[in-house]
Amino acid sequence: MLNIQLETYDGAVYELPILLRWDLEFTGSVPCDSLSAVCIYDKGMAGVLPKATRFTAFQDGAVMLRGVVDAYEISLSQQGLLAAVEGRGMAALLLDNESEAITYERALLSEVLGSHVSPYGIPVDARRDVSGDSYSVTSGSSQWRALQGFTRRFGGFDPYFTREGVLVTAPLWGSGKLLRIGDDSPLLSLRKREDRYGVISEVLIQDKVQGVAHQVVNRAFTAAGGRRRHVLYMPRSTPDTRRYTGEYQIAQSALEQLEIEAELPFPFAAFPGDRVSLELRRLNLSGQYEVVRARSRMDGDGGRTELTLSVR
Repeated sequence: MLNIQLETYDGAVYELPILLRWDLEFTGSVPCDSLSAVCIYDKGMAGVLPKATRFTAFQDGAVMLRGVVDAYEISLSQQGLLAAVEGRGMAALLLDNESEAITYERALLSEVLGSHVSPYGIPVDARRDVSGDSYSVTSGSSQWRALQGFTRRFGGFDPYFTREGVLVTAPLWGSGKLLRIGDDSPLLSLRKREDRYGVISEVLIQDKVQGVAHQVVNRAFTAAGGRRRHVLYMPRSTPDTRRYTGEYQIAQSALEQLEIEAELPFPFAAFPGDRVSLELRRLNLSGQYEVVRARSRMDGDGGRTELTLSVR
């Protein structure tokens, strides 16, 4: 059974009554994890809901998601008097706050975390030591973008959040368990889609100030007959910046090229970072894939998990 505790800004803790329905979506990153839940309204909520700032969802004592309360709602219908709560994972604090423009001559991970994460009281598990020269954060960038841009450029990975709300500075993919789905698994549905549209085959970066052009090629997509060139114009840049920018654009364009959606008849079957091994002979589908999104929910039809799988 899923239970949800609310925490108010003045230190009170309140547990919601038995939930009628709930929906938790996990990404580990951006867009951030989210929660929605509905329960019977109790008069004790009158002094709690307007003050609630944090939530923690528990399943049999284990934390399923900790995050920020975004909204609540009270409604009267044929079902009776209901209360609904909506929220997002702790990544919301970094997404909702903007950074000042800043340039690091020599940036250390501890310094970036101190400037862009620590002010929001987010616990950090710094598993990798990352550093780099000449890193700039532009005005208007979110604190998440400031951190993500740094770890991606100098460490080659995106940070992620655990379900407990801890920021981990390490790659998410391959960090969890392995789930096997075969022909005898209780699979409700499955859909595979491969989309070539939007995948970039080549990025040509033009530095007009220095009169330099740099080409980055997606060799795998080009070898498969793909042709989609993008041209980017940059101000004065370095060879490393041009290479990183081209590789980043190609990598981002390929993220949604392959997508598999699977639905299982029970909640919390897997989470982002887990891998799924598919052996479905009737669909001629086999291989290992990463869970990039997991949605667990319960309503009048029971509990289930919707998984989005891809290659990372």
